Amino acid sequence: MIDIYGTEFRKADLNLLVVFAALMRERSVTRAAAALHMSQGAASAALGRLRGLFGDELFTRTRTGVEPTPRAVELARRIEPALGLIHGAVTDGDRFDPATARRTFTLGMSDDLETALLPRLLHATAALPGIRLAVRQASRNTVAGMIDRGEADLGVAAAPAHGAEHRSRSLFTSGYTCLFNPRLLPLEVPLTLDDYLAHPHLLISYDGRRGIVDDLLEARGLDRRVIASTTHFTGAALQLATLPALATLPTHAATVYAGTLGLATSPPPLPMPTYTVSSIWHGSRTDDPAHVWLRRLVYEAARTGEF
Repeated sequence: MIDIYGTEFRKADLNLLVVFAALMRERSVTRAAAALHMSQGAASAALGRLRGLFGDELFTRTRTGVEPTPRAVELARRIEPALGLIHGAVTDGDRFDPATARRTFTLGMSDDLETALLPRLLHATAALPGIRLAVRQASRNTVAGMIDRGEADLGVAAAPAHGAEHRSRSLFTSGYTCLFNPRLLPLEVPLTLDDYLAHPHLLISYDGRRGIVDDLLEARGLDRRVIASTTHFTGAALQLATLPALATLPTHAATVYAGTLGLATSPPPLPMPTYTVSSIWHGSRTDDPAHVWLRRLVYEAARTGEF
């Protein structure tokens, strides 16, 4: 049992931890103050007291707000779960009723997964007026860090890189599909390798130089003609509405784009790998009733229908 009578513990204002959690989430003194319904001056004063309490700068100013120091990130991993337990004790939070709750859940995922999952999630929460979903861009390499820093409650990624303190659950298996506009490229499907190589391509890549298709073609002594690249799958799909080109992208997103934009799909004319998309969260949130509900919501959305 902790010593609640200890001098160091008694002199700590536990309300400051609520401000700390808001700063971690909002990355802005102004936005944190608004979220807590307090003045910006009061939030700034609380930050000053937090710095004195922990003997660290905790948050440094940036052009867009504040960024946590390594010490703040370390503290957040311990403070966030503790606040969750206190909140549950005060509000009878061992139960979570989404029908009456007022809560914003932040999901970290890339735009292809957002395309596939967000419409289903919004449909599932349409009758829950107090539930709000926020999506932040993330990749398999960044999602764990976002969870650790409190920037996302739950991540969704293909084979997310994570540590021993994280937990994950497989959601679905996906692969790759070719996408094109049949009105501009009247090609027969399934595409032949000759057709695939004879027409220009849009590349979706974080570095803008090459993707998995280029690696697979190079292994066969082949290459393709890439006329443009983008970091966003949705942006590439929208370009195909007026561009006679091919794009190769995740099947779960290609299916949605094809139906929405009237595009044609085809299996790639070369063997390509499949992969598992998983949800990921911090282990300290595993038993949180609200988080259990969120994970179940995402799991059911991923299992609804075929990608």
